[in-house]
Amino acid sequence: MKLSQFKFTMPPDLVAAFPAENKDKARLMVLDRKRQTIEHRTFEDILEYFKEEDVIVRNDTKVFPAMLSGHKEKANSSINVFLLRELDPESRLWDTLVDPARKIRIGNKLYFGENDELEAEVIDNTTSRGRTLRFLFDGTHDEFKAKVLGMGDTPIPECIQRLRDVVPEDKEYYQTVYAKHEGAVVAPSAGLHFTKNILKRLELKGVQFADITLHVSVGNFRLIDVEDLGKHKIDSEEFIIPEEAADTINAAKAKGSKICAIGTTSLKALESSIYSSGLIKSHEGWTNKFIFPPYNITSANALLTNFHPPQTTMLMMVCAFGGYELVMEAYRKAIEERYHFLTYGDAMLIV
Repeated sequence: MKLSQFKFTMPPDLVAAFPAENKDKARLMVLDRKRQTIEHRTFEDILEYFKEEDVIVRNDTKVFPAMLSGHKEKANSSINVFLLRELDPESRLWDTLVDPARKIRIGNKLYFGENDELEAEVIDNTTSRGRTLRFLFDGTHDEFKAKVLGMGDTPIPECIQRLRDVVPEDKEYYQTVYAKHEGAVVAPSAGLHFTKNILKRLELKGVQFADITLHVSVGNFRLIDVEDLGKHKIDSEEFIIPEEAADTINAAKAKGSKICAIGTTSLKALESSIYSSGLIKSHEGWTNKFIFPPYNITSANALLTNFHPPQTTMLMMVCAFGGYELVMEAYRKAIEERYHFLTYGDAMLIV
């Protein structure tokens, strides 16, 4: 398939600036692949689609406060640094995005904090905005991380920042209730719909949870600039599928139970560690898997996701799972029915 086949007009006023006041009252569109039907429900109705011994696969990554504000040496102008990935804990090397980048050169020193207590040196250019920084810090790695995390801000997506200012509540908004392992710079947004109450009610029904980790990067949001999707490359992301999670999923597969991936990040991790038989193997590593139609997804038979922007890797993966025609028709319906899009928007369940 081609990039142009995933183009549609997303009305800007349908982008949600804040999460729903009551998360379980958010809207839920349900797509049934076998019957080729589209239903309009609310998120709390998700309980009706699961029964005892079904498995929900959650991405338990935790977003860290990756936005640093500082300034360049001998300059009053401010600089913003988006921490993407720690390259080497011992030497304090980080892959970052810098804004504005045009005035930042190799060898420049950058300073952060009210009293410039944290210093970094630019040692490499990676992209037009990307820079590799070496932080200069005397102390242990734990002390360094505590310093960075203490002065960092929640990396709210630019599409939301254009609608309103970042607020202190975003540290809670932009995190799933089951987040555990720190490392993501983007929240796995489908999981933001779950409340402790919904999770408890699912548990009481006998639904099992398999927690895996994929540290989400900004690569999912990079513009695709080639019509031939086979030529597009995406950033690698670290993922972990523990043996316990793999065993839980495989036992449910053997019984013919429902395996529901929460979000495209969970689905990507599962599809990156699967045997030809369809069973999941425990694994710890990196994935740059790009899933788009036609692709036969066998790791899960249900998917919960949000409504994504046009021509993005997330939309393409959803189309691969749900079927191109059904999913694109659902997006047309979503616009007609004024569903909310993106991170804090409404949800779609595909069964």
